[in-house]
Amino acid sequence: MKLLILGGTGFVSGRLARIALEGGHEVWTVTRGNRPMVPGAHGLTGDVHDAASLRAALAGAGVRWDAALDCICYTADTARTDLAVLPDFTSRLVVISTDSVYHPFFKRVPQDETGVYLHDGGYGSSKRQMEEVFLDAAAHGNGDFGWTIFRPGHIFGPGSQLGSYPEHTRQPDLIAHMRRGEPLRLVGGGKFLLHPIYVDDLCRAMLGCVDLPKARNEIFCIGGPEILTNAAYFETLGELLNTPVRIEEVTLEGYLAAHPQYSGHLCHRAYTLEKLRAAGIPLPQTSLRDGLKKQVDWLLAQAEK
Repeated sequence: MKLLILGGTGFVSGRLARIALEGGHEVWTVTRGNRPMVPGAHGLTGDVHDAASLRAALAGAGVRWDAALDCICYTADTARTDLAVLPDFTSRLVVISTDSVYHPFFKRVPQDETGVYLHDGGYGSSKRQMEEVFLDAAAHGNGDFGWTIFRPGHIFGPGSQLGSYPEHTRQPDLIAHMRRGEPLRLVGGGKFLLHPIYVDDLCRAMLGCVDLPKARNEIFCIGGPEILTNAAYFETLGELLNTPVRIEEVTLEGYLAAHPQYSGHLCHRAYTLEKLRAAGIPLPQTSLRDGLKKQVDWLLAQAEK
């Protein structure tokens, strides 16, 4: 396939470009040109959040793509830009949203694709507004253009920092922190459930949905093969580092009011993958332990450079 990746140098988008190239696809990436390109990809320079800039970048390539994959669609305005520009260059779009769209007070275990959503102006709320733009477009007829949206929770793997939970989310010195024997401050003692997904599994699902009719104009929850507590995440990391884990419980009461930015984390994040399975999308297979091992090895190798 000829694939267009909006982004292409970030954690997920960069890995997506590499996996697509390894699969024999031809890849174009659209970025502002500030970071090194993935070797083997065709680089286009433009602002994916600006319709005129994006259109000029794509028109200059002279290509009609089999699919576009947007890893940085964060707002309703970005979704409108996608819908205004991309149908002239492709008939298929895959978008990453987030599990933070759900209102934490009303989530079920496991949660499916329907629910009560946040409208508080934060990150999850903005992502839900983005989804609503695509849903509204489908309701009014997309023509030949079709989209698929994925809602991952915690994405992990090489290319990213470790840590899944306040107050240790994507903490650059987490390995050193744990090796020093310092406690991990986990709200509620880390009791909330987590449904992590290894980055390669997410990328394969994105690529694997392109030709599936049941994936067209649909939203999917996606997570890995395991659901576990946040405490278990850090305990697994400690086992891989051969380091004892000390957990300091942070009282839940009052924490959300003081830290509203963590609303999407202070709840269970466990999802049913039945809709994913029914559509024929490749199910994630990488265990937390196997994925964390690769992530730790990558981080330690980076530290030695």
